[in-house]
Amino acid sequence: MTGRAAREPLAAAPLERPARLRPGARVAVVAPSGPVSGERLRAGLDVLRGWDLEPVVAPHVLDVHPALGHLAGADRARARDLTGAWCDPSVSAVICARGGYGAQRMVDLVDWAAVRAAGPKVFVGYSDVTALHEAFAVRAGFATLHGPMTAAGTFLSDPRTRESLRATLFEPESVRTLGLETARALVPGRARGVTLGGCVSLLAADLGTPHARPSARGGLLVLEDVGEEPYRLDRILTQLLRSGWLDGVAGIALGSWAECGPYEEVRAVLADRLGGLGVPVVEELGFGHGPTALTVPLGVPAVLDADAGTLTLDVPALRRGPRPRTPAPGVSP
Repeated sequence: MTGRAAREPLAAAPLERPARLRPGARVAVVAPSGPVSGERLRAGLDVLRGWDLEPVVAPHVLDVHPALGHLAGADRARARDLTGAWCDPSVSAVICARGGYGAQRMVDLVDWAAVRAAGPKVFVGYSDVTALHEAFAVRAGFATLHGPMTAAGTFLSDPRTRESLRATLFEPESVRTLGLETARALVPGRARGVTLGGCVSLLAADLGTPHARPSARGGLLVLEDVGEEPYRLDRILTQLLRSGWLDGVAGIALGSWAECGPYEEVRAVLADRLGGLGVPVVEELGFGHGPTALTVPLGVPAVLDADAGTLTLDVPALRRGPRPRTPAPGVSP
């Protein structure tokens, strides 16, 4: 850790948690990134209805951009869907339909002043949605859930993935300790901090943008990715190291590295780039693009025990009910 980083305030501080869901709650589904399969969307909505939720689909979820087929419609339309869902007082949660690419293009078009004024709600997604997790943390001060998306394959195919999200939404005290049987120490030790992170390539892509988090200082950083070869992961992690963004990080939890090459090669890169930080690192905790994706709350104080292969939350991911709001520290417009 550099002397400069040692003098900086924590960049990862506890954030305002939303209320847990109750049976009958309205849940908005949005598509901030790539185009969505109608068939998969219908199957995911059926799962939500089976949990006694009332899903509502935002107007542009099934759009496809007329010229850029990798986007779920126009940037402004996707941003309006997110802003509108968040500011609808009848909606208790906003769940992304899928990742892909496109959240970075629309994140600055969201009305963050209106989002802050509306207060915290449950927000769920991962992969490309990492750009929005960071924005909710830095620009609104709200805790979010790094979890499976409504039209994503893992959510539809894996019961353990679905149960992790369901329990987090309705019974968050029952899932305070996270970690699959695969989890083990890459670097031993125990650390306390506030959870943050997501898809590592998106975190690196956020560097230098106007509202980027200054560093991971004070945080328990959760990292995963998909489709990045080992040399590209090396480049991404080296960028985070050279920029000073990893200065002061308390500990690191690693998830899945699907389609990133042989795991022994990926593991060698992770050990080489992260092992010198002098903090605990646990690998294969069980979140991200793998066959099972546990829901990991972001913005919540927790303890990482690399030797035990666990991440244990100090408090449940979601609170019991409404309470007077207090502004989160350090929130930028």
